[in-house]
Amino acid sequence: MSNAQVLTADQMRAAEQRLFDNGMNVGDLMKVAAGGAAAWVRRIAAGRSVTVLCGPGNNGGDGYVIARRLKAAGLKVQIVAPLAPKTDAAREARAAWDGPVLSSGGHARGEILVDCLFGSGLARPLSAELALLLRDLAKRHNLRIAIDLPSGIASDTGDALNERLPHFDVTLVLGAWKFAHCLAHSRTFMGRMRLIEIGIASVELAARRVLQPSLSAPDSNAHKYSRGQCAVIAGEMPGAALLASTAAMRAGAGYVKLLGAQPAGAPAGLVCEAGALDETLEDERLRAVLIGPGLGRDDQASQRLRTALSKSRAIVLDADALHLIGPDEVPSDIPVIATPHDGELDALCRTFAVIAEGRMAKAKAVAKASGMVVLGKGASSFVASPDGRLAIGPPATSWLSIAGSGDVLAGIIASRLAAGAEAFEAACEGLWLHGEAARLGGPAFTPDDLAENVSRAVAACL
Repeated sequence: MSNAQVLTADQMRAAEQRLFDNGMNVGDLMKVAAGGAAAWVRRIAAGRSVTVLCGPGNNGGDGYVIARRLKAAGLKVQIVAPLAPKTDAAREARAAWDGPVLSSGGHARGEILVDCLFGSGLARPLSAELALLLRDLAKRHNLRIAIDLPSGIASDTGDALNERLPHFDVTLVLGAWKFAHCLAHSRTFMGRMRLIEIGIASVELAARRVLQPSLSAPDSNAHKYSRGQCAVIAGEMPGAALLASTAAMRAGAGYVKLLGAQPAGAPAGLVCEAGALDETLEDERLRAVLIGPGLGRDDQASQRLRTALSKSRAIVLDADALHLIGPDEVPSDIPVIATPHDGELDALCRTFAVIAEGRMAKAKAVAKASGMVVLGKGASSFVASPDGRLAIGPPATSWLSIAGSGDVLAGIIASRLAAGAEAFEAACEGLWLHGEAARLGGPAFTPDDLAENVSRAVAACL
């Protein structure tokens, strides 16, 4: 889906170039993009006065077009442009504006500020003068709207290139989502976001946002085995495996087993098997296995991991398993999903001799080096596949930052894998369902509450 793809600044430029190669000129594309943005600004402004801050590039050109459309619609509009246009399209848009242009913001007053200073191409900090102008105008307007990106936010990393950048109430995204729109540390600057379609086609190997999955109820003739059997391997701390099992029972698999002694508080519907692990895993009906939550890191845990890796038909590795696995132990003939937090991701980088900067780059490199699908979990979560696919998780509540949350996520993913989802999609589905279960839990939920809400999250996808 083109409206789900997430593009780097270079990919966005290349996608726009394809539009130009197909006959559209820069000015016409500007009119499409700015026209769509102007319609949103007009709706939000609801008759209030608007100040448009224009920069020297095509983002500034968008601002001139937006101002002209708003003025034609009867709104009171003023433009602040501290720098002259530097592109042909921006100069053409400036020439079409029939009103005054303020070179400084000292006398600018209005109720709505529209930031068209710089867009996704910005890679260096704003000058001290421009940063001060932006902050000053933001303080003097009641509502702030950014066009494409708030000025001063790096498109590919989401980094704030200047200190004390203003926060915006709305960001109108032009053409395609950028990485900064999807990362937790930069989303806080953007407020509500809306995508303005301008005809950008699907880009090969572009990252994508994790969207709500489309799930279906079991067939009328389904039974517990046809829906998928899932096993969770217990270790020295059985509570974590129990949490994972509870979540797995609610995420779509027809049969969930806890492989280990029955822990206190286990639900009646959870089958617990304490037999020899190698024999238990011989069951050909087992479609997916989860190992790691509460496993421990002693010799016995290592042996259980090696057994699981050799006997499973698909496997999810979490928690302790991510510290125990060796560089040559990942099976190449079955789907393997790893679900590391930042510390575990660093451990995997050491195991697989990966050198990379940044969480996302580390996850992509580990996926390529190991052959595993890697779900890097945190404030911003993402799924990286060995074949180069990358998906960025949706915003999730910060209430998820509790012990046991990752056990629930691993259980959901194992259940989706057992239910028949391909490994990359199982990880994406699990990530979305985990976030939705948290949303349904409200504030200050427990990991048990989170696991209980997985069924309601699944219901939202039917």
